[in-house]
Amino acid sequence: MNSQTALRISAIVGFLAVALGAFGAHGLHDLLEKNARLGTWETAVLYHLTHAVVMLLIATLRPLRTCAWWLMLTGIAIFSGTLYVLAITNMKWLGAITPVGGVCLLLGWLALAFGKARTE
Repeated sequence: MNSQTALRISAIVGFLAVALGAFGAHGLHDLLEKNARLGTWETAVLYHLTHAVVMLLIATLRPLRTCAWWLMLTGIAIFSGTLYVLAITNMKWLGAITPVGGVCLLLGWLALAFGKARTE
């Protein structure tokens, strides 16, 4: 993966965070309140958007910190993704998978701090 591709994917991930935040606040608000999961959705959006910005910053580093970038993307998909589905479906067993995404996010931060940068 090159930096331009990482930048574009990061921007799309950020776009999706904003879109899902707006969709949850407007289109899904009644369902999320019925499921008592509005806070779950908001947590998913917060972590999604925060880590999308971090991915964007990582994409600008030279050389690209590929391991940290992929861990952040995976973490968003698993952590926020399971929270989004949990909030909509109220399938509580998804809460058991969510921490795997959290661990990916944590590892992404550690890879950013201590990982070796690879040349593109």
